[in-house]
Amino acid sequence: MEISRELYDHYDEESVKYRVEDGITEEVVRQISKYKSEPQWMLQKRLDALNVFNRLKNPDWGPSIKNLDLSKITYFLVPDAKQNATTWDDVPEKIKNTFERLGIPEAERSSLAGVGAQYDSQVVYHQIREDLKKKGVIFEDMDVAVREYPDLVKKYFMSKCVSPKLHKFAALHGAVWSGGTFIYIPKDLEVDLPLQAYFRMNTQGMGQFEHTLIVVDEGAKVHYIEGCSAPLYNSSSIHAGCVEVFVHKNAVMRYSSVENWSRNTYNLNTKRAIVEENGSMEWVSGNLGSGVTMLYPTSLLVAKGAKADHISIAYAGNGQNQDTGAKIYHMAPNTTSTVKNKSISKDGGITAYRGLIKIMKGAKNSKCSVTCDALMFDNKSQSNTYPAIDVEEKDVDVVHEASVGKISEEQIFYLQSRGLSQEEAVQMIVSGFIEPLIKELPLEYAVEMNRLIELEMEGTLG
Repeated sequence: MEISRELYDHYDEESVKYRVEDGITEEVVRQISKYKSEPQWMLQKRLDALNVFNRLKNPDWGPSIKNLDLSKITYFLVPDAKQNATTWDDVPEKIKNTFERLGIPEAERSSLAGVGAQYDSQVVYHQIREDLKKKGVIFEDMDVAVREYPDLVKKYFMSKCVSPKLHKFAALHGAVWSGGTFIYIPKDLEVDLPLQAYFRMNTQGMGQFEHTLIVVDEGAKVHYIEGCSAPLYNSSSIHAGCVEVFVHKNAVMRYSSVENWSRNTYNLNTKRAIVEENGSMEWVSGNLGSGVTMLYPTSLLVAKGAKADHISIAYAGNGQNQDTGAKIYHMAPNTTSTVKNKSISKDGGITAYRGLIKIMKGAKNSKCSVTCDALMFDNKSQSNTYPAIDVEEKDVDVVHEASVGKISEEQIFYLQSRGLSQEEAVQMIVSGFIEPLIKELPLEYAVEMNRLIELEMEGTLG
């Protein structure tokens, strides 16, 4: 019943073009900005974020991060590879082989409208269908977007949606971010196939801080897929990316993410969306890796008719603490939201749903439904629920349900009596438990996600 990491724990020997010294200092921040030849306004944003980072304390709730030594992290490392190659032939052989092993080129050929691939601190491959480019779709490396679309980036970047003041690791991200994805979908345009980015952290003691900024203009529609992985090392790594999504009037956005960081990784990611009138935001998340995860995708429903759906699966085995959930702010009338969270814990693993539903004064006729289901394999494992519901308006409808169950010997015995082996019986129970959410994941589009969820190796979850 262990999740096999054979595919993901392969790593390449370091081949580095540029690397800053370990630790977070003003000099390191300035070196990052200088290497990228950034405009003064972006350097100032970085320095302002660093000042906030130095003032804020680590969170005093949730999983312990006391063993994360930020002075021993490499915050910027550029691999010896061309930035933003537009053909896989231009990507260095060993890096290309890593992405081929994960199924990325295959997925691009068969079912994706565009792909970006980041390796440590740099995007090494980026491509979008030519017809979408002609229609005004922007799908670009975030570093390139700062140079080529400065007015658009400056309008949205870490100001309206995610502020460095949000928490310490949002501030850290603002100081040292590198790479990531910028997407702009023009008005009334529906992108027929998903766009995907894959983030690979290869180097020991590395920090990855990609920034994803997505703007879906009025009446537009897009689906974005994000995959993440890293090999297992003895020293700690950190992932503190940031996602900012702007869903304008009548627009539809689906954000699918499966994160499979290794167990030496602290996954301290920040994801937020602002949803305007009659807009729709859907978060579909799978968290299977990392030693510690603290991740709570957030939707701000700022205008009437705005909608958000949060669908997530978390798995925690031995040595893992998956603290995940959702935050939804109903800030206008007739807004709706749903949260469907499922978790699996075994061998002493810890899962937790940590959520906040806030319905503000004036958000009349708002509706919210939260469902949390947990499955535990043994008495050593833990499953916790920390729901917070803050309602300031009377005319609303809020529902919260939570259940915790354990695989029983009776269930296994019954299935074995029908001819299944013990392993097959357990797989069937688990498959039935997660099936309602698995079908929401974009398995038909990303081979890598199929491998993560189906776990084809013998003796793994089915």
